[in-house]
Amino acid sequence: MLRVSRAQAVSYRLLANNLSARLPAGSYAEAAYAGLQDSAPRDALLGLHARVEACEPAAWQDSGLVQTYSPRAAVYLLPASDFGVFTVGRLPRDPQARQVLEALAEETCRALGGEELPGKQLRDRDLLVRAACATGRIAVRWTTSAVYVRECTRPSIDPEAARIELCRRHVHAFGPTTPATFAWWAGVSPRDAGETFDLLASELMRVDVADHDAWVLAADESALRSAEPMRGVRLLVAPDLRLFGQDRTRLFAGPGRFDHSALQDWFHPNGLVVDGRIAGAWGRRGGRVRIKVAGALPSSTQRAIHAEAATMPVPGKDVSVSLTNH
Repeated sequence: MLRVSRAQAVSYRLLANNLSARLPAGSYAEAAYAGLQDSAPRDALLGLHARVEACEPAAWQDSGLVQTYSPRAAVYLLPASDFGVFTVGRLPRDPQARQVLEALAEETCRALGGEELPGKQLRDRDLLVRAACATGRIAVRWTTSAVYVRECTRPSIDPEAARIELCRRHVHAFGPTTPATFAWWAGVSPRDAGETFDLLASELMRVDVADHDAWVLAADESALRSAEPMRGVRLLVAPDLRLFGQDRTRLFAGPGRFDHSALQDWFHPNGLVVDGRIAGAWGRRGGRVRIKVAGALPSSTQRAIHAEAATMPVPGKDVSVSLTNH
């Protein structure tokens, strides 16, 4: 069995998520292949910036993208063409559990009455709306100041095909991974996650990560073996730090949340990555980007950090950057 170090796993994940080398300008749907969490204001936009050349402030509104709630109640930015994968793919196999969600979706659609409504008008149904998103009948639009909810045409994708494709994407983006990690990430039951892994078994390869069993796509074996540490600078938002491992073993993408740097705090929750390693923390308020690093960095690296931050696509703001050593 292939033995994989934590550093090798991280190098592969950064490569698979287009963080080692940016995609061509405008490749927003490809950058959102595994979904981009948009919990903090415009996290998903900054996630696009880390993955795509010349990312524009309005990139999150690209016609090839759509937003909906994830199973953990966060807004996600997704490829519009794959909306069914990320929604129907989360439907439970248990008929009764699925019927509960279908009933919630029907109730939500009746309340919407064919219109896009501000979420505050549905506040008494907020939890119902979030749960109903798994049916593929509900999409949202988050402007950072308000959430708008609308009804969608139900995706035509077969639920089993959607589950398998959702799992395939997870394993590609977060491998080496486990069924437990997939269950947390997709918001499905451990039983459903295990069954989906079984259905995907012919495409999977078992590996050893620091004496833990994990799985990758067999088609990704070569990329995993040859993945080199990322070169250069990236300013990653907090959700992307899961790629470095944040479960209790610090090997896999979840569940759990760990600070990856002693410099992280409530104002600096995000990670500065230099040559594939977390070298500091950063935060942003409007166009003000504040970066903390541990110890002195070469002047060339400092210039690269300033250049990376200065290109952030912050809507309507001139970006100012401060870099401090701690």
